[in-house]
Amino acid sequence: MIENRRATALTILVLMYSLLLPAFSSAADADISAELEANILQRIENNYLAGLSIGIVDAEGYRYYGYGEVALGDNTKPDKDTVYEIGSISKTFTAILLADMVQKGELDLNDPVQDLLPDTVQIPQRNGVEISLAHLSTHHSSLPRMPDNFSPANSLNPYADYTVQKMYDFLSSYTLTKNIGSRGEYSNLGVGLLGHALALKAGTSYEELVSERILRPLSMDSTAIAFSDSMLERLAPAYRYDSGRLTEVENWDIPIFAGAGALRSTAEDMLKYLAVNIGLQDSALDYAMDITQQPRESFGAGNGKIGLGWLINGEGEKSYHWHNGGTGGYRTYAGYSLTNKRGVVVLANSTSAPDDIGHHLLNDESPLSNQKPYQERVAIVISEAELLNLAGSYQLAPQFIIETTVENGRFYLQATGQPKFEIFAESPTEFFLMVVDAQLTFDLDESGAATGLTLHQGGQNIPGEKID
Repeated sequence: MIENRRATALTILVLMYSLLLPAFSSAADADISAELEANILQRIENNYLAGLSIGIVDAEGYRYYGYGEVALGDNTKPDKDTVYEIGSISKTFTAILLADMVQKGELDLNDPVQDLLPDTVQIPQRNGVEISLAHLSTHHSSLPRMPDNFSPANSLNPYADYTVQKMYDFLSSYTLTKNIGSRGEYSNLGVGLLGHALALKAGTSYEELVSERILRPLSMDSTAIAFSDSMLERLAPAYRYDSGRLTEVENWDIPIFAGAGALRSTAEDMLKYLAVNIGLQDSALDYAMDITQQPRESFGAGNGKIGLGWLINGEGEKSYHWHNGGTGGYRTYAGYSLTNKRGVVVLANSTSAPDDIGHHLLNDESPLSNQKPYQERVAIVISEAELLNLAGSYQLAPQFIIETTVENGRFYLQATGQPKFEIFAESPTEFFLMVVDAQLTFDLDESGAATGLTLHQGGQNIPGEKID
């Protein structure tokens, strides 16, 4: 039972040796700085990463870089053809499908999703407002991150046994707790529902719909939900990071929420996708992609925005669109700058997120995470009054909130859509989890009350603001 809880936490929360592949363009040396290369190699030495594929596209062409090994011990470098699960980057494909159907006059962004579902399903409403297709794609539907009847038989492949009927049952019985459109709250359920509804409208499966309208037109021959024989031969095994080591785990099957996270792809295919998104290649999807890129809602802390599917960081010349992804043994990143006509994809076959690498490649002022090796932790006792000063909700990303609570003198953490776990003090401001190699550092004001925290996990240092 402890091992299952550990696996759940790891699958959901989100030897220095140079294995740099030669680039496929003369622009190579300008892409990967010495600082970035050293940072990546340190992640490999610390066992945060098995392998990493990076792809970059701009007006100078396509470049690819590989670090580490495809599988531990095989001495094979990842390359542009190595296959990874891309997780929630799939949500951007679902958004483009929606925009394409709008462009073709098949749907309207403001259509209620209720209209696309069987009469036996009752989508919740609030104050007379219905959940629209745009609400689902911008995470403003007020639906939760996950349904409460999601209880996988296998925590290492958690979506495999979730059925359409379970989703329908949850939706028909759920009562919204806030007004539709009132605030952004990341929802795998919402985008999974959107992909399902679009497939119903088209009279086909989600996989066939995305293949027909995006993958085949863009010649993305190594992108799919179901593995082809060729993709399986090039698949990077899935690894989870745990206490300083990598353990091979299962691939995920996501049949019902396919539109939220089921696609697998390569660096080469993802650069084809990004090149069209930023206008370096022409496509019949140009107009649909433009629809998805328009900022529509505020999302997350600070000045973050969201279009359809795409998250938008920064403003003006520093602005870029991005999305990350994660499954049981993969973390991935795709982003692009419309101003600079530059696209970046970073694909890793471990649960150590490479988001900071992607952000840094799009904006060199965006910092890289500090890479420290795993170390054993020793718990100390602090007072309940001190713990109460740290209790609250902290937003680390538009889709990720951590809530800390005090119960009977013990301190607990619960992240969005995840189980609750006890956390332990190693100083009055520094805490750690025992079920996963992750730590928290709290920021305090002059009165000793917390104003924010930083999550340290998988080589990442992710700050979060305290919110009401």
